[in-house]
Amino acid sequence: MRTEFHAQLDRLTAELGEMCGIAADTAFDATAAVVDSDAAAAGRVRSELTRLDQLNEQVDRRAFSVLARHAPVAHDLRLVTTAFGIAADADRMGALAANIARIGTRARSGVAVPATTLGMFADMGRHAVDLAERAQRAVIGGDTVEAARIQQADAAMNDLNRELLTTVLNESWSDGVAAATDVALLGRFYERFADHAVDIARKVIFQASGATPKPDQIPL
Repeated sequence: MRTEFHAQLDRLTAELGEMCGIAADTAFDATAAVVDSDAAAAGRVRSELTRLDQLNEQVDRRAFSVLARHAPVAHDLRLVTTAFGIAADADRMGALAANIARIGTRARSGVAVPATTLGMFADMGRHAVDLAERAQRAVIGGDTVEAARIQQADAAMNDLNRELLTTVLNESWSDGVAAATDVALLGRFYERFADHAVDIARKVIFQASGATPKPDQIPL
């Protein structure tokens, strides 16, 4: 019975890691949709989101089964109960990437977003992929050091979003209100993607320690 229990925990962890990896893929493809107006990449995001939704339901079923059949305690209980939240965070990261891809491929005068912002979105995309990959490593390895480093990468994403908003609000902006709205939304979606990676990091730290750190208390 204990062998089956630990096998279920290992499978649960592997599924959560897979979800974080898929979230990284969605960020990569969504950014290609924005920067390159790549409709094929946007289509991959939709497929990846479907897989995330399926895994989210699978994780929920497995976690409920483990709770009902094995009544875990201490660290094992924390691992199982946080699985629900980690899966939801990873699934939401995919949904945000789908929103990014949708705006990115909505051509306006032949260009999805103003050329002046493409470099910033490329940077935001790289940070999003990095955050999701760090979350994957933290989840799979129960790595609190990797989890703690996620906040530092999140700060870089926040800086990029502020730079983006400064560009949109500058009096020299000449691409119109509609484009400004799309750019601001894209920046917000990337920022929220990063926030969910931080939420995953906090859950990994809780799994290991039993304490839930506040965002500004995660050691760097």
